[in-house]
Amino acid sequence: MDKLLKKLWRDYFADECSVMRSAEEKELAKKAIDMHEKATASIKKEQIDAIEEYIDTLFEIQSFFTERAFIKGCEFSACFFLEIGF
Repeated sequence: MDKLLKKLWRDYFADECSVMRSAEEKELAKKAIDMHEKATASIKKEQIDAIEEYIDTLFEIQSFFTERAFIKGCEFSACFFLEIGF
């Protein structure tokens, strides 16, 4: 079951959930880009590389947490439906 849910997450929902649709999401993305440009404008390449590696690691952690939340939500939903006899 875990493999099936991971496949469902990776093959469908991850791409679907990463699309920015709302004005708020687009505004936050623009703000992040502006902040990144401002932050990297006055620092050395080694520092930029370290920051980029840090950001990539945060995104990787967030990706794991998001996938786990999806799987736990599916497991809860299945148990809930079984419990109520749906």
